[in-house]
Amino acid sequence: MSRGYFITFEGLDGSGKTTQLRRLAASLQSEGHKVVTLRQPGGTALGDRIRSILLDSRSEATLGAIAPLSEMALMFADRAQSIHEIILPALDSGAIVLCDRYTDSSEAYQGAGRELGSERILAMHRAVCDNLQPDLTILLLPSLEASLRRARRRNQRHVQQKGTDENRFEREDDAFYQRIYRAYEVIASREPQRVVALREDASIVQIETHIREIVSLRIPAPVI
Repeated sequence: MSRGYFITFEGLDGSGKTTQLRRLAASLQSEGHKVVTLRQPGGTALGDRIRSILLDSRSEATLGAIAPLSEMALMFADRAQSIHEIILPALDSGAIVLCDRYTDSSEAYQGAGRELGSERILAMHRAVCDNLQPDLTILLLPSLEASLRRARRRNQRHVQQKGTDENRFEREDDAFYQRIYRAYEVIASREPQRVVALREDASIVQIETHIREIVSLRIPAPVI
């Protein structure tokens, strides 16, 4: 491909998106594609610093409460840096870029969860990200209860095994996540050409197979 292809993975923590991104990356690489993977927030030196502030539940003990608008601004600072440093160079080189979260996450988490509103998020995207849109978004929407249960259990393991604590968002109440879940459904309905929503509580392998079918319709196998 003369220009690469930009795929984002979206969904609640615990939805399985990170696992599916890794599996898709491995599958595409086995076919001969050049693949670049990253996550947001994070993935750059600046982004990793921002991630440690935004996701670590201990941040507010030292920094004080993070205002919703500050949270949104930090998310977009991370995003602008990753676009400049990773995404655009990779696309220009013809790579397939797989990104774990993008602006849809900000619209869902800050726009709906923090109740800042979608228009403020989309305006920031136009201004800070030059309105760079994914070619395809895989949105994993299994049941809300199952996602939260898996996310909270996973974060407990990380604290116990690795000493990392990225559960600042997971400590929010169920109403916060209900708003996020509804926002993702709105985004999927609003942009059906870009967003493919997978709502089934299927096995990892079944979901992987479904995603490969979706992607194969959009990206041909490379000519070797």
